[in-house]
Amino acid sequence: MQSQQVRESVLSAIGNTPLVRLSHFLADSSLQVFAKLELLNPGGSIKDRTAVAILEEAFRSGAIDSRSVIVESSSGNMGIGLAQACRYHGLRFICVVDPKTAAQNIQILRTYDAEIVQVTEPDPETGEFLQARIDRVKTLLGQIESSFWPNQYENLSNPGAHFETTMREIASALDGKIDYLFVATSTCGTIRGCAEHVRHYGLRTKIVAVDAVGSQIFSNVRAKRMIPGLGAGIKPPLCRPSLIDECVHVDDVDCVAGCRRLVLREAILAGGSSGGVVAALEKMQSRIPPGSVCVVVLPDRGERYLDTVYSDEWVHRHFGNVEYRWHAAGADLPVEAAAL
Repeated sequence: MQSQQVRESVLSAIGNTPLVRLSHFLADSSLQVFAKLELLNPGGSIKDRTAVAILEEAFRSGAIDSRSVIVESSSGNMGIGLAQACRYHGLRFICVVDPKTAAQNIQILRTYDAEIVQVTEPDPETGEFLQARIDRVKTLLGQIESSFWPNQYENLSNPGAHFETTMREIASALDGKIDYLFVATSTCGTIRGCAEHVRHYGLRTKIVAVDAVGSQIFSNVRAKRMIPGLGAGIKPPLCRPSLIDECVHVDDVDCVAGCRRLVLREAILAGGSSGGVVAALEKMQSRIPPGSVCVVVLPDRGERYLDTVYSDEWVHRHFGNVEYRWHAAGADLPVEAAAL
C-alpha cells in the first residue's frame, strides 16, 4: 500500500498540482497537450500560490504581524486564496469586490470570515471596475490601522511564486521539453513568473499570453467582458511584453465554448479563463509544428461558474441564441457559434 505524505497544514498542500495529458481535446492533432490542473489547489485556483507567497514574504520582512489587517481588491480567486490564508493565520481580511463578482465567490469569502466591501460604480475615467476597486483599497488603507495591501498587481512575490513553483513543476514533469506554454493573463503574475523561469533556465518554450477581447493588457480597444479573471481594465505593472512570444485574444463565447468542450471531451470541469486558454490553443494549432509539446495552465475550478459559463439560460441571455455542437466521440470538430 502506497504511503501518503502528511502535510503540516492546508497551506502546505498548495502546489504540486497534477499535469495531465489531454488525449481527446484535439483528437485529430499530432500535438502533445498537457494541462496543469491549478483548479486542484485547496482554495480552488492558482491564486492560492500567489496569496501564500505574498503573505509569507510579508511575515518574513516584518510588513505584517498577527495584528495586521489585510485589504485587497479581487474579482474572486485571489480573494478566496487570501481569505483561506488569512483564516489559517488568524488575520482579519477585507476583500474589495465589484458587481461582476459571482455570488458564489462572495459566499465562499464570507464562509472564510472575510469582510466584503463592494464598489458599485466603475471608475469614471476608464469605465472599469478594477481602478474603482483599487481606489477603494487605498481609501481603506488610510482609514484602518495596521492595514496591509498585498497589491497582487505590483508585488514581485506574485511572479516569484510561479517562477519558484508553477513553472518548476511543469518543467520537472516534462524534463524541460515544453514547446508552447499557454497562460491566461490578468495581473500577469503567472505568465511573468513562468516566462522568467523559462529564460533563466534556457528552456526552448514559447510563451503564449491568452488575453480577453476588450482587455487593456495587450490592446487599447475597450469592450465589455463578462468572464472574470481573464484580462484587465488597466495594463498591470507586472506585465513584461518582452517575455512573451505571442498573444492570442479570446472573447467570452470562446471561453464558454472552450469550457464546455473541455468538460465533454476530457471530463475536466474548469473555470472561464481555462476555457479561454484551451480556445487559444485551438486558434493557434494550425501554426504549431506537428508533434509539439503544449502545456495549458487551467487556473480555477468550474463549480464557481455553474450559474454563468455552464448555464444555457445565462449564455443565451448575454450572447443571443448561440448554438453549440460537439461530436459525440469528442473528435476535433469546431464548435459552431452563430447568433441566429
